[in-house]
Amino acid sequence: MNLFDKIFRKGPKNEKYFQMMNGGTPIFTQFGTNIYASDVVQQVLKCIADEIKKLQPQHIRYNDSDPVPVKGNIQNVLDNPNPLMTSSEFLEKITYLLLLNYNVFILPTYYTWTEETIDEAGNKIEIERRRYEALWPIKPIQVDFIEDESGALFVKFYFGNGENSVIRYSDVIHIKYNFSVNEFMGGDEFGQPDHKAILQTVQLNHTLLQGVAKAMKASYAVNAVVKYNTLMDDGKVQKALDDLQKKLENNESGFLPIDLKNEFIPLEKKIALVDKPTLEFIDSKILRTWRVPLAILQGDFTPAQYEAFYQSCLEPIVISMSQAFTKKIFTQRQLSFGNEIKLYPEELVFMTMDQKLRLVENLAPTGGLFENEKRTIFGLRPDPELVGKRYISLNWIDANKAEDYQLGKLNIDIVDKEDM
Repeated sequence: MNLFDKIFRKGPKNEKYFQMMNGGTPIFTQFGTNIYASDVVQQVLKCIADEIKKLQPQHIRYNDSDPVPVKGNIQNVLDNPNPLMTSSEFLEKITYLLLLNYNVFILPTYYTWTEETIDEAGNKIEIERRRYEALWPIKPIQVDFIEDESGALFVKFYFGNGENSVIRYSDVIHIKYNFSVNEFMGGDEFGQPDHKAILQTVQLNHTLLQGVAKAMKASYAVNAVVKYNTLMDDGKVQKALDDLQKKLENNESGFLPIDLKNEFIPLEKKIALVDKPTLEFIDSKILRTWRVPLAILQGDFTPAQYEAFYQSCLEPIVISMSQAFTKKIFTQRQLSFGNEIKLYPEELVFMTMDQKLRLVENLAPTGGLFENEKRTIFGLRPDPELVGKRYISLNWIDANKAEDYQLGKLNIDIVDKEDM
């Protein structure tokens, strides 16, 4: 069974296009990528995708306000999304699709069954169970939103090979970018990437670079003029030029011997290039579109610059991805128990040594770090003898009993770690 056998499904009977609030028909063709021809755009998108692929997807379940990591089928599929991609490749793929198309669709494949259980009131109820196999990012060329007689919403995907598939929208992970005027899709009112402004800047940048290349080529086309102070026919002129060329090729001293009949006139090379501020202005306009500072692009950023980049550029994408996965992967019952998908950044690598030391000093006494976590913070390999070991300071007492302890009215009480 191939991928299309798994994701192709028949549409609902008596299907009809979903009625949009603006009266339009929800048919969206994918998706413009002309901006990717620009080298600056490629560098910017790669910069963002390279950061997103570092994220660590984690299935968590909140216990009150405490996020608890959950091991199981969902975490397995997050760690190994499908047979063709690693977790980092999967995140990189959906990031590129999102930034280029302003929409990305991911199809989960899973088994489902029902189990009978007893609720808190003692009633028998049936609950839906799912076992996920894979997560498949897809790139359709057209997307239609349709509904069946009951009003359930479906998505019809058309692919470049002529195939199509109809999927219930509740089973599709749909991440949107610049979700504004369209009811279903990110982008402009037609569900398309709104690249008009950036395309103008990219075209201007391309025109300037072409002009620079032509100016340089033209400036090196003619190096000098040789003036012959006599009248010669065409044949003699060509012969004289051939003789001059041989002298140039055979010359090793740097001096060119000529007689009184010849005059060698070098041309001053004045290359008309675009000034540096103009080129930097064009590049910065492209960078501002995705809020990527030049320091990030060049890789010589400070922790403060990266933090600003993360909050303005990366964090909105991370939140959108986390919430989209959470909404579609879990059933309503699972959501009610506090299950979520979080994408955690490994921010420690951007800390200075002093910041790392302060972090360890503050967290270590509370038991907030395993011993091997302390080692990895400083770039040391985990020690097998320290696996699972975590230490906590005993210099803690109940805040309500601190005064009595100071007055010697009671012995020190060691606070249980669950109370901290």
